[in-house]
Amino acid sequence: MIRYLTAGESHGQALVGIVEGIPTGLEISSEYINHQLWRRQQGYGRGGRMKIEMDRVEILSGVRFGKTLGSPIALLIRNKDWESWKDRMAVEGTGSGVEQITVPRPGHADYVAAVKYGYDDLRNAIERASARETAMRVACCTIVRKFLEEMGIFIGSHVLSIGTAAVNDRSKIDRSIAKFTRASCAAYKVTEEADKSPVRMLDESVERKAINNIRRAKKAGDTLGGIFEVLVTGVPIGLGSYVQYDRKLDGQLAQALMSIHAVKGVEIGEGFANAGRFGSEVHDPFTLKRGVIVRTSNRAGGLEGGVTNGEMIVLRAAMKPISTLAHPLPSVDLKTRRKVKARYERSDVCAVPACSVIGEAVIAPVLANAFLEKFGGDSMRELRARYSKKRIASSR
Repeated sequence: MIRYLTAGESHGQALVGIVEGIPTGLEISSEYINHQLWRRQQGYGRGGRMKIEMDRVEILSGVRFGKTLGSPIALLIRNKDWESWKDRMAVEGTGSGVEQITVPRPGHADYVAAVKYGYDDLRNAIERASARETAMRVACCTIVRKFLEEMGIFIGSHVLSIGTAAVNDRSKIDRSIAKFTRASCAAYKVTEEADKSPVRMLDESVERKAINNIRRAKKAGDTLGGIFEVLVTGVPIGLGSYVQYDRKLDGQLAQALMSIHAVKGVEIGEGFANAGRFGSEVHDPFTLKRGVIVRTSNRAGGLEGGVTNGEMIVLRAAMKPISTLAHPLPSVDLKTRRKVKARYERSDVCAVPACSVIGEAVIAPVLANAFLEKFGGDSMRELRARYSKKRIASSR
């Protein structure tokens, strides 16, 4: 099964990642990964760090002549800002003369980390709790994404709201998505459309409102969150399981999205809206079309009982406003116990568009493991043969 680990601090020398369990023979290149890293850095409302870091991945092991070997894949992303932080983030030495940070930011991991680990310098928490870590997560998960695409499964996303600028009438969005639903790569096509927008929105009128919201927030020294939607197309029926709580695919997908910094809510399909409706208005009826069993709707979001049902997977995640404010909230100095304003650490005003790209990435290993569990195989050749054989058998 596929698993990955990341290491590194926000202003350390580099971010490091290891991906294990990728079948042999998968074609992968640093440029393919770099494109997703570039997408993560885009979006109106990003901060000054994006002007410093031009993330490029180095593949150190596990790939030979452009194909995976089946051994662990080691990745490296160097932090360009390290040059300015060598003294403050030195691996060795005593740290004498380096400023200690003792004022936590409300909403961040600063305070809880200080209590949990006994830090006398919050820099120790700031560096690893930073969303900078997601750059390596995107790199690791992009390899898994390539695996899924080889199997005909595509992941995409778009932004539904930023602050009060929200898509209230989904009909226009649904029409945009419907243009591509016949192709297994429909989610990829939706992503291409969203990427044309500076805030990754499919509705231009809402896009303009979102940009104005971000401008106002920046002027006020404030931040904004929002909601994004992740789509997966080309998924076969039967991934996941309903037999045990920890094998339910919907729970695993929700956990992956909730693990992203600042994500505080997840729904599948029309989850929250469905809670206020009658069952007759919620469940997706079956019908026959040219002898094939199909659905007349997809309110379940592609999952029933923790198992994929062959429809497009629809996931939504709510990202809270970023914790670091240019006009900080009240806090307490942990050293002097005095009431002070929270510390300002360089930050974005809005990162919802970037978060949607991260959302695409983190669900890839969950889907890939469910796929491997069902179809099995140690090489791409073996997997393709098994998947093709089972698809032919299920269509009879």
